[in-house]
Amino acid sequence: MSDRSASATADGDGGRLGAPGGDRRADPEIAGSPPAVADAEFALLLTHDVDRPYKTIQSVYHAIERRDPRQLKGLLPGVNPWWQFDDITDLEDSLGVRSAFYFLREQHILERSPSDWLDPFYWVEHLGRYDVETPEMVELLDRLDAGGWEVGLHGSYDSYDDPVRLRMEKTRLEAALGDDVVGGRQHHLNRGPRTWAHHRAVGLRYDASPGSSETVGFDHGHLPLRPFDDEFVVFPLTVMECALPDPGEDFAAAWAECERLLAEAADEGAVMSALWHPRLFTEADFPGYRRLYRRLIERALEMGAWVGPPADYYDLMDHPGTGDGDRSTESAGEASGSADPEPGHRRGVRRPQAEDNKVRTGANTE
Repeated sequence: MSDRSASATADGDGGRLGAPGGDRRADPEIAGSPPAVADAEFALLLTHDVDRPYKTIQSVYHAIERRDPRQLKGLLPGVNPWWQFDDITDLEDSLGVRSAFYFLREQHILERSPSDWLDPFYWVEHLGRYDVETPEMVELLDRLDAGGWEVGLHGSYDSYDDPVRLRMEKTRLEAALGDDVVGGRQHHLNRGPRTWAHHRAVGLRYDASPGSSETVGFDHGHLPLRPFDDEFVVFPLTVMECALPDPGEDFAAAWAECERLLAEAADEGAVMSALWHPRLFTEADFPGYRRLYRRLIERALEMGAWVGPPADYYDLMDHPGTGDGDRSTESAGEASGSADPEPGHRRGVRRPQAEDNKVRTGANTE
């Protein structure tokens, strides 16, 4: 990022999305302010990474850990406590907002090299696999798309540096959806020197990966970034739910962190991004997270924020060389194979995981 880009968020002329005279919109290295939301105090982007929509072996783990045999009901046919999509969309619909759901196609263990077969980490990933082409998933994708929710790509664990696999995963998801996929986020927030170039080359318009599952805040700035000075946009992640104090143990502490982030977003005219995994809406397993999510949205709306999915925000933006936002502009797949200008790296990605997959992966730092 250039010095100008890095300092833009501190420029008093651009303090709010609607502030006149700010030069953020004119700077091609910064996303700027979509005219359609120019009167909003700030923006809150809502996202959900669909890692594990089915509760399987976790039922056994919870039954033993909590000494609660009722957890074993999750193994019965037709019983799936972690299928929370209807509850999430009902909650969001009641508040008049929409969000993005990023769907994952993780590799089968037998698709990996034999050296990976003895690694417990890959078995954990394998046992959480699901197929977006099953009738149940296709029906879900149809309902989300028809209802105005964004369906995006959650790139598999190694796809951050594998453009062939990334393209295949995008193609398979688009076939199941029957529509184009605009953007998404890498699994475990993985990113390497060429990840953004790969995303751009396969036709994605944005990435939402930079962030942390251990800390919250605007470590990557208050505005989206344009690493290639073109229509490709990066939306940094401000808050992942598992980086907050556990709301089931101390709701007040978790809410205080959310309120602090909202206040900073309003003060800076920021584009704030939040990630809530669908399984954490299961009140019996993760108490407090559903309530915290609702309160976050309610408070943002009370504060005058624009609230919605990244693709909708992207469509409202002014993009260099295209006038206003338009998903139908020439595909970035023809674009360069250049590396990210500020390469990131994976740090602490493969830490021990709890069986409930409330995973902390460490900061994906610049």
